[in-house]
Amino acid sequence: MRSNRLAYLALAFICVVWGTTYVALLIGVRHFPPFLFTALRQITAGALLAGFMLLVRHQSWGDWLNIRRQMVAGVLLITVGNGFVGWAEMYVPSGIAALIASLSPLWVVLINLAANRTEKANGLIWFGILTGVAGMVVLFRDNLILLTNPQYATGTLLIFLAALGWAGGSVFVKKQKSNVHPILNAGWQMFFGGIGCFLLSLIFDDWSHAQWSSEMLVSLLYLILFGSIAAFAAYGYALSKLPVTLVSMHSYINPMVAVLLGWWMLGEKLNAMIALAFICIIGSLYLVNRGLRQQRNAPSTVRYRVAARLALLFRAPGARQE
Repeated sequence: MRSNRLAYLALAFICVVWGTTYVALLIGVRHFPPFLFTALRQITAGALLAGFMLLVRHQSWGDWLNIRRQMVAGVLLITVGNGFVGWAEMYVPSGIAALIASLSPLWVVLINLAANRTEKANGLIWFGILTGVAGMVVLFRDNLILLTNPQYATGTLLIFLAALGWAGGSVFVKKQKSNVHPILNAGWQMFFGGIGCFLLSLIFDDWSHAQWSSEMLVSLLYLILFGSIAAFAAYGYALSKLPVTLVSMHSYINPMVAVLLGWWMLGEKLNAMIALAFICIIGSLYLVNRGLRQQRNAPSTVRYRVAARLALLFRAPGARQE
């Protein structure tokens, strides 16, 4: 009973913390170049996580093939999936960024369907995907004028690409077999993804605007300790004790936390259209998740093998962050 109580607390922790990371990231990039800020966060978190697993837990780091695979995963998940969001949040509200990024699970479904042409999604999955698209239409209905601003439009595009990068990285990791401890691999991914962000910083960031303010340092420490290390540990613990479908609930709660926190702390817009978009997007995640469970429970044929691979798709955070 006590272990289950701790697991529920761990689930509640990631539901809240992964929703707050969008606001923390926005605060950070207001004071520091975005790619450099993300690089500092992910390199530090990755080094601490990998160092702990190697030096304290004495885990094997594997071979060079595994390292190269974690480099690829790190670029997709962290450099693209996290770094692009950091740049975009200089111009796009954190709540809208969270809603767009929450579409990563839908991208995972589409990537798998494109890669496996002999397999098909059921009607519920397609209805969920269309519902998510409708949510995006509603979200930008009142913001079309903002898309005439090149920086806002570029930021919006980068968040879509970040969601696609996170989805592609998730599929890549899922297809690669590794004997290395998954937490150590996650540390490698953060570290190498952070290196990728640092290289982008050398090209696109203006380092003269870096301000070592107290707000920047607090947001950086929060993202390192809570958004990356603590939340990942809590996520792994919750998965080990609770059903996957229950843990997947964080995918529905994180965007709501981000939207409400952005409205409360940063004065971001919250109106009926954003609320309706939120309902559509979260509803789409629920429909796709339900459709995947239906296919998983169907007879094991070639057509339905995709369900077995996608059943764990909602394990991933969204920027995640995460």
